[in-house]
Parts: sequence; structure tokens; C-alpha cells
Amino acid sequence: MSNPLSRREFIQAGSVVVGALSATAEAAAPESASATTRTRANIKVNGTVHAADLEARVTLLDYLHDRLGLTGTRKGCNEGACGTCTVLIDGKRMNACLTLAAQCNGREVTTVEGLAQGDKLHPVQQAFIDHDAFQCGYCTSGQIVSAVACIEEGHTGSEAEVREWMSGNLCRCSCYPQITAAVLDAAQRVKQSSKDGQA
Repeated sequence: MSNPLSRREFIQAGSVVVGALSATAEAAAPESASATTRTRANIKVNGTVHAADLEARVTLLDYLHDRLGLTGTRKGCNEGACGTCTVLIDGKRMNACLTLAAQCNGREVTTVEGLAQGDKLHPVQQAFIDHDAFQCGYCTSGQIVSAVACIEEGHTGSEAEVREWMSGNLCRCSCYPQITAAVLDAAQRVKQSSKDGQA
């Protein structure tokens, strides 16, 4: 009976086997597996159509922030839990960190930068300023975009309703009373503006 391998010999032999298997696997892997899949998309952002050539895995958040320089859309948790990156896609609020840019082909995206009309702030933006509805300001752009959708959806009947429908947007500074007041005030401003436009 042959002598058993020593511990050192066993480890050395194991290293040789693992190295050989790794080399074999790399050689057998198809060349296309290492190539990054790319896709093209035409995305309308704040009224301007952008022809995007991007990796299929790029999120809308990274595309807006890093490629288009729209830094108002911010990265918070990067897992859809905080609402900091909220944008409107075809008028519906979505988390940009959970949305692939390629999914927005042929769709319209609105960020916080696209809400104002020239120098005139959107009523929600103005209400947030008037009610001091922020502290550090990091979550504010997502809060404002979400509030615009909340008003459009008709969920501003009461403080409780606003809190419920804005609950996907977290404020680490806990400015919730001011945010709620700002949303309710902005809803009245939007309503009055609509009446004035119809008169």
C-alpha cells in the first residue's frame, strides 16, 4: 500500500487540478460570453429625444445622471426602497434605479429638471420652498416628482391620503409635516391654475 499524501502534497496537487480546470473552462467559454450586450434606444427626456447606445444592464438612473448630466435624479438606496430617484415615465412615477434605460425606448421621461417652465417653477417646487419642506435636500427632487404625480392621480383629499400615497418617498430628516403641507398647498395651486386657464 502506497504512503498517503502529506498535507503539503495534497494542497499542491489540489492547486494544480483547480488551475487546470480553470484554464479549460476559460478556453471552452464562447467568445461572445465576455462581450457586453449593447442595445439602442430613443428616449425622450424632458422634451428632448436622445438616441442612446448603451449596455443593456444600464439603469435609467445611471443613464440620466452619468450620461445626460441630470444630477437632480439622485441615487439613494439603489434598491427601490427610498424613492430618491423617482422620475415620471409616461406620466407615472417610477424608481429610476429599478428601471433599465432600454425599457424606456420610445417612452417619455420627466425628471425634476423638466418640471419648471423656463424661470417659472412648477407649483410643487414653489410650494416646497414656501413650506420649507426639506432640510438636507437630498431626497427633495424625488419627493417633488412624486408629489407632482400624487396630485395628478388625485390623491390629495386629506393629510392622511397624501401621507399614504407619498409613503414610497423617505425623508431621513423627517420633514414629513412640511412635505405634506406643501403637497396639499400645491394641489390647491394646480387646481386654481386650471380654473384660471379655463376662464
